Amino acid sequence: MVTTEWESGMMDKKNKVGVWEYFGYTPSKRQVTVQKYDHTNNKLVYYRPIPESHYNVELQSGKWTRRLVDQPPLFIGGDAALANYTTRLNYPKAAQAGNIQGRVTIVFTLDTLGRASNHKVLSGIGGGCDEEALRVAREIPDQWIPARIGSKAVRIEYELPMTFRLAQPVTQIGY
Repeated sequence: MVTTEWESGMMDKKNKVGVWEYFGYTPSKRQVTVQKYDHTNNKLVYYRPIPESHYNVELQSGKWTRRLVDQPPLFIGGDAALANYTTRLNYPKAAQAGNIQGRVTIVFTLDTLGRASNHKVLSGIGGGCDEEALRVAREIPDQWIPARIGSKAVRIEYELPMTFRLAQPVTQIGY
């Protein structure tokens, strides 16, 4: 049995087996279950409802429309697991030198099997940050549960924001 701040479940020879619970935290710091995923049967058992979100959905080949989905796309393990990848940003030297900070949004297609492709910068800030965010997004493993309308999995465009923020400069106090 493995239990951490973010997940709980059984391991067999370094592989997750059975139903795992994944946790998140409310603004009041209360731990809540955000997902239950059966790793033996590769099946979502439960997810904590999130505010309604609209996505670009491909309902017919090549025809995209913005609409509400019945089940949003989910990264197995929730936002905490996804953050393990999105926090691997290396701050580009050009951005540091130019004091460039802000949010880069990457958009990619999630297919009906939960595979990501066609990564692009939707909005960028320059200084090498756009390319770095794109690199990190492409390294996220295909551990997605596809979006659904009714019982049917659908292709969607997923927008993933990544924030570049420089640490506050340390002021030296003279002695």
